[in-house]
Amino acid sequence: MLSLFGRDVVRIEGLEHVAPEKDPFVMVMNHTTRLEALLLPILFAYHRRGKLVSFIADWNFALIPGIATIMREGESILLVRKAAKPAFLNVFKPWFARHGPAFERAARAIGAGRSVGIFPEGTTNRHPTRLLRGFDGAAKLSLGTGCPVVPVGVRFPGHPSDRPVQDRTPMEVVIGAPLLPVGPKVEPSREEVRVWHGEIMREIGRLSGKQWEPESTRRKYHGLV
Repeated sequence: MLSLFGRDVVRIEGLEHVAPEKDPFVMVMNHTTRLEALLLPILFAYHRRGKLVSFIADWNFALIPGIATIMREGESILLVRKAAKPAFLNVFKPWFARHGPAFERAARAIGAGRSVGIFPEGTTNRHPTRLLRGFDGAAKLSLGTGCPVVPVGVRFPGHPSDRPVQDRTPMEVVIGAPLLPVGPKVEPSREEVRVWHGEIMREIGRLSGKQWEPESTRRKYHGLV
């Protein structure tokens, strides 16, 4: 993967924040192209001397030969919620769900000293200047475990602000300083989760050069609006 696509990352900044001795943490980043979900976990493992960050990923990708191998070797934590496409592949869903809910597994991984990665937007968002509202699972996980959040911004220098970002667009990766939650809290309130989610998303926005708005959509942008 690095030999084929590593040159797509033209700059990486802030690696000291994800050094192996900083484990465990919850890494969060914007998700603009499909390549990020495969390339960046491998890139981080390379710079962390082989120590993995286990990313939460949709189980549908584990149905694709080749990608399934990368996810397995990367110790991905599969989120088994969406139905498979085509539908007949849903026969495999119970097999992937046998290990339990993804965020419970993520909390156990953190308890064992491992770091976890999450794309809180929940899907690829090719808009060059705006973040999706996102989901608050990373905020809940951080508050519930007391684990710091390491925000990461993926930038696309020189890309026009009026065109969706395409795969293989050169990217910069900017890793921010850890954000420390007030916790751990066994049952954080909805308001505590909402506020912490907002802080996380705004920092991702600052690092990625995108704008986050609390009332924005959670759906993919199919064009710029």
